[in-house]
Amino acid sequence: MKKFKKETMAEYKLLLPSMGEGVMEATIISWMFNEGDFIKEDDSVVEIATDKVDSDVPTPVSGKIIKILKQKDDVAKIGEAIAILETESGSSESETPEPKSYEEVKDQIHQPEPEVISTLEQPLTNVFENSSNQNSDLYLSPLVKNIVQQENITDSELKNIIGSGLEGRITKEDILDFVKNRGTNAEAKSVPAQQVVSQPAQTSAPAPKVSSAPIQVGEGDEIIQMDRVRKIIAEAMVNSKHTSPHVTSFIESDVTNVVTWRAKNKDSYQKREGEKLTFMPIFIRAVVKAIQDFPMINVSVDGDKIIKKKNINIGMATALPDGNLIVPVIKNADQLSLSGLAKAINDLAYRARNKKLTPADTQGATYTISNVGTFGNLMGTPIIPQPQVAILAVGAIVKKPAVIETEFGDVIAIRQKMFMSHSYDHRVVDGSLGGMFLKHVNDYLENWDLNTEI
Repeated sequence: MKKFKKETMAEYKLLLPSMGEGVMEATIISWMFNEGDFIKEDDSVVEIATDKVDSDVPTPVSGKIIKILKQKDDVAKIGEAIAILETESGSSESETPEPKSYEEVKDQIHQPEPEVISTLEQPLTNVFENSSNQNSDLYLSPLVKNIVQQENITDSELKNIIGSGLEGRITKEDILDFVKNRGTNAEAKSVPAQQVVSQPAQTSAPAPKVSSAPIQVGEGDEIIQMDRVRKIIAEAMVNSKHTSPHVTSFIESDVTNVVTWRAKNKDSYQKREGEKLTFMPIFIRAVVKAIQDFPMINVSVDGDKIIKKKNINIGMATALPDGNLIVPVIKNADQLSLSGLAKAINDLAYRARNKKLTPADTQGATYTISNVGTFGNLMGTPIIPQPQVAILAVGAIVKKPAVIETEFGDVIAIRQKMFMSHSYDHRVVDGSLGGMFLKHVNDYLENWDLNTEI
């Protein structure tokens, strides 16, 4: 008589997976399946949002959703169960290992693989190290920690803030409301003058609060609520201006050689690789070379310390179809060939516009480029993405008459010209460094070799 093993059903907890160093939580945007639905392995089951990017969470197993634990707009921690699935265990003789809890996996979340450490820098780790140690009993998201650091909020002040988030968590709204009403705090007003004088100087003093006049809403005006991404962008831009004293240098570059080279190679490249050859790989190549010439552009600031970055990771500001902005990152750009840069750029741009980026794709930038010329703009004054200390904007390429020096004398010729603007953090980058860096980028572009292979 043939013996059959009895098939049994088991419960499987679907956990919120790790999404990169420093990402500790995510907000549930929407579920793609309902309770009772059967899902297959690798199906995307839920859309989530972090401070960095929106992404989908796939299931590592097949089964039926019997319970959704986190609803839309709920916040889940990394390693926390968000749903329970009913799966086939294979047989009654085998056991399905119990998924690890958040407490069991949190140490692994904070400790990336050694080979990843040198590639994926975590800019917030050093900045908030002291704050984290002082407030080990409080869970603070990276965004909240950022505000705490910028506003110099003390440990005692934090303990007096009543959190309105999940399990009493202090939310962004809680901390901003505290900052807004901080001036009325009697304890802050009663600090003796001599005590204030004796305090050590702060590296970056909190920006003065300016009360904006109430907005008059007239008949026919439309009120549009900012979406989540726009709020994040707004906070990041204001925070950058409060943190870094911005200086911007400009230069007009003759990119005739670049335009000529691309025109000669773009068709053969697309035929060979099946994708477009844009100007961005060339711009990034020039920036990488200039960073190698001036490595003190590739730094971050942590209090009164300058962190000189080993890796050159280039952020690439990308406009999304909904009008928002995201900055995917080309890791170790100095190790990529021109063709490798082109492929990386095309891949990241495609996935950015189709919401396919992972949180790791937007982390670790050490320098950023923004192509404002895409929108027909000649130049711009870009805002530095913290904790970087500089950003380059490239404008539209236009034909102009220009004076050319030749061995037979000066002549006027039609040339391809482009403005570049370089914004930098004057705390650590002076005009000489910021200006020389920009000049070197310009020189690499103007002297582009027409015989460069790709």
